[in-house]
Amino acid sequence: MLAAQAVSQSASDPMSGLRVGERDAPTAREGWQVVDLRAAALNHHDVWSLRGVGLPADRLPMVLGCDGAGVTADGEEVIVHAVIASDGWAGDETLDPRRTLLSELHDGTLAEQVAVPVGNVVPKPAGLSWETAACLSTAWLTAYRMLFTNAGVRPGDTVLVQGAGGGVATALVQLGAAAGIRMWVTSRDEARGARAVEIGADRAFAAGERLPERVDAVMETVGAATWSHSVNSLNPGGTIVISGATSGDAPAKAELTKIFFKQLRVVGSTMGTRDELAALARFVDRSGIEPVVDSVVPLERAQEGFARMVDGELFGKVVFTVG
Repeated sequence: MLAAQAVSQSASDPMSGLRVGERDAPTAREGWQVVDLRAAALNHHDVWSLRGVGLPADRLPMVLGCDGAGVTADGEEVIVHAVIASDGWAGDETLDPRRTLLSELHDGTLAEQVAVPVGNVVPKPAGLSWETAACLSTAWLTAYRMLFTNAGVRPGDTVLVQGAGGGVATALVQLGAAAGIRMWVTSRDEARGARAVEIGADRAFAAGERLPERVDAVMETVGAATWSHSVNSLNPGGTIVISGATSGDAPAKAELTKIFFKQLRVVGSTMGTRDELAALARFVDRSGIEPVVDSVVPLERAQEGFARMVDGELFGKVVFTVG
C-alpha cells in the first residue's frame, strides 16, 4: 500500500526523513480491524515525529498520521479515533498513563489502510465530506475537549484564543462561534488575525495587546510567550485551559500570586475520548461547520503538504486524499 513514513529523524531538517512510497499493508490482530482510508490530515505531531520528538528512533520506519476517515470491512463509514489505550485499560483513555497516539507505537493514518482497535472508530455522519471527517480526530478533538469539557464556558461568554492560524486555534474559533460563544484571538500576524475574524472570531488583537475587557476563559497552546498575558486577561474565577506550549513550558513569570488571588483555574487538556469524538462529529454535522482547509492534495504528493507545515505557511488543515 502507499504510505507516508518517517524513515529517519532530524531536528534541523525534518523533511529529510519523510518517505512516500509502498510498504506492507496492515493485518488485523485479535480485537483490531483494518480501515480503508478515504482521507487523512496532517498535524504538527507528524512534523515533531520527523524531528525526533515523541517517536523513538528504534520504532522507525513508522507510518505517520493521527487523523483519518474511511470504510471498515463491513462497509461502515467511520472516523478513526487516534488515542490508543493500553491493554486492559478501562475508562477515560486520555488518563491512561500508557496511552499512545497512532504513529507513536502503531502505524498511523497517512496510508491507504490503518489497523486500529475495534473500539477506535466512530460513525461518520452522512452529511460530512471525507475531507471534513478527516480533520476531526486530533486538533478538532483537542479543541472540543478544551472548550466544552474543560473550560466551563457557556453561550454568551467570552473566550480568548492565544495564537491564530494553527489547527487547534481555528477549530476553537469555529466551534466556539457555532456554540454562541464570543471568541477573541491574538496573533503576531495581522493577516492571520483577519482570517480568524473571517471564520467566526469576534475580534483579533496583536500578541500581548491589552484587551478592552477581561475574558471568562483563555485557550492556551503557545506557552511561555503568552502566559502572563493569559493570566492578566482573565476575569476573577476564570479558567486557562492549556494543551500545548509551542514557545516553551517555562514562563519567566509563573504569576502564582495572581492565580491564587484571582482564584483562577489552570486546567491541562490532552486530546479527547472516543465519545467526545462522536459528539464532535455530530455537532460539526448539525451546525454546518466546515473546517478551514489550507489545501487538499493526494497522498502521493504528501511531501508538498509537509513542506507547507514545516515552512509555517498554513492556515487550517492540510488534507490528503486516498485512492
